[in-house]
Amino acid sequence: MSFSNLGLSQRVVDAVTAAGYTTPTPIQAQAIPHVLQRKDVLGIAQTGTGKTAAFTLPMLSILEQGRARARMPRTLILEPTRELAAQVEENFTKYSGNQKLSVALLIGGVSFGDQDAKITRGVDVLIATPGRLLDHFERGKLLLTGIEILVIDEADRMLDMGFIPDIEKIAGLCPFTRQTLFFTATMPPEIKRITDQFLHHPEVIEVSRPASTATTITQNLVATHSKDYEKRDTLRKLIRAAQESAEHPLKNGIIFCNRKREVATLYRSLEKHGFSVGALHGDMDQRARMNALDAFRKNDLTLLVASDVAARGLDIPDVSHVFNYDIPHHAEDYVHRIGRTGRAGRKGAAMTLVARGDEKSLAAIEKLIGKAIEWQEGDLSSLPERPEGEDDRPARRPRREDRETRKPRRGEGREHVRTAKEQKIIDEASVREERSEDRAPPKAAKPPREDRPAREDRPARQDRTPRDAQSPKTHSDRTDGGKPRHEQRRHRDDDGPTPKGFGDAIPGFLMAGMGKK
Repeated sequence: MSFSNLGLSQRVVDAVTAAGYTTPTPIQAQAIPHVLQRKDVLGIAQTGTGKTAAFTLPMLSILEQGRARARMPRTLILEPTRELAAQVEENFTKYSGNQKLSVALLIGGVSFGDQDAKITRGVDVLIATPGRLLDHFERGKLLLTGIEILVIDEADRMLDMGFIPDIEKIAGLCPFTRQTLFFTATMPPEIKRITDQFLHHPEVIEVSRPASTATTITQNLVATHSKDYEKRDTLRKLIRAAQESAEHPLKNGIIFCNRKREVATLYRSLEKHGFSVGALHGDMDQRARMNALDAFRKNDLTLLVASDVAARGLDIPDVSHVFNYDIPHHAEDYVHRIGRTGRAGRKGAAMTLVARGDEKSLAAIEKLIGKAIEWQEGDLSSLPERPEGEDDRPARRPRREDRETRKPRRGEGREHVRTAKEQKIIDEASVREERSEDRAPPKAAKPPREDRPAREDRPARQDRTPRDAQSPKTHSDRTDGGKPRHEQRRHRDDDGPTPKGFGDAIPGFLMAGMGKK
């Protein structure tokens, strides 16, 4: 079967042929006819099977009729990560060379102004991550009432990243009569609930058992100690052994870590040991992430240390090896990680480092994929007491007791050991003091202050009668002339009666007024 037999328009068939594709993959052969018939589709397929082309090619044929309106895109494609969204945009650009269709990419890390300008002019295809799409909608820059086709890609990854509430909100803003295309690699119960809510009598296309791995990938487990420096030593041995392998030599490889901090630490360690390596994780800005991916695609970098942001759907067709530095917490992530290699029928190798304490996660992975993964050079029980080989442990900081000089603790009677800076400050102060003594003569000492003479109207303190020797005073003692204090006269200098009013002292302004009368 060829693409011309699927019902695609001639322009799309010519674009696919020019890109070098002649035979559709199983997911493409089964999904494209249903999409062209405007039916809802639920596609379940492992990563690397061509799911992106399964909805982009029929969408291009449908969009040949009609035109876009300002702020009202005709189709909407939701992706969990920026890298996946940018990759879908590249596919549209590659396959729509014979058509005049406009595409807008709404992702984080890019200015709102450029994105708003494209939406205002009108776009046929809108590719976005959920968060940035809702930002534009809440700012009043975007309307979703004109959506004809809604595509939800990598739905299980959306679930892991917590985007399901946003997806439900976006689906509620789109018209009820839309066509919905739903693609996922695994089908956990939550995804099953979402499909029942979003899809109306969908065509279920399952080209492989959910969570199965490609048969072209050789999977191995490698036992290691749990210490970070020992795991890094084991990883370097695996990389060098793969480079020297005659059966399947290392061309390039992706190293997956569970946490962003481990990505940065492992990247610095490998770079220090002379490996051609780059880093990719969610905290990097968009330009740095795209530059790292482009350098890896162009083989400017041999190794790429990444978090699970690179595990889903990235189209890097010729990755020879995948190394799981950390065993993933979720079993589904293992399927997506090793799916970066062995794509399009090529051979691939996946190696997973397993330490003591990872047995539960390993059992969940083997249960999910339905088979046991072989150990390479013995399992955890065969680990030696001490790992052999080079060791990149940082040098141990000497203990406080081992240091020759240190600041004494409070309460210890030890002499403080001066530093060179402190001694220099003390020497400069002493030099300034000596120079000042040479320039100015010493000041004469002040004569001692004479004792203050005792007041004449009172005896000296030693002549006073002690307080306890005096008789206690009563209220009648504190009088004037034997009279109580409240009967004492206020005007002591006048023996006459108390004057009324001003008495004889009449103010001048009153006298002047009386004279005028």
